[in-house]
Amino acid sequence: MVCIPCIVIPVLLWVYKRFLEPIIYPFISPIINTFWTKKAVQDTSPSDQKVSEKSNETHKPESNSEATANGATVVADKKTD
Repeated sequence: MVCIPCIVIPVLLWVYKRFLEPIIYPFISPIINTFWTKKAVQDTSPSDQKVSEKSNETHKPESNSEATANGATVVADKKTD
């Protein structure tokens, strides 16, 4: 048997998104924009370094030196009986 909140909450969210949000959003959007400003995320590392790593292919994936012919890694069974 499904609990009541598992049915009621999705229905209420659907009703809000479908009917209430188009009416309420124009009134609350200026208030939300004052608190939640859109600022660009700044990258802390220099972009030239990332470009040179990509072009030189210096990034090497980590592996446990166990690979098959098609490139898939084999997981070793650590349990020995």
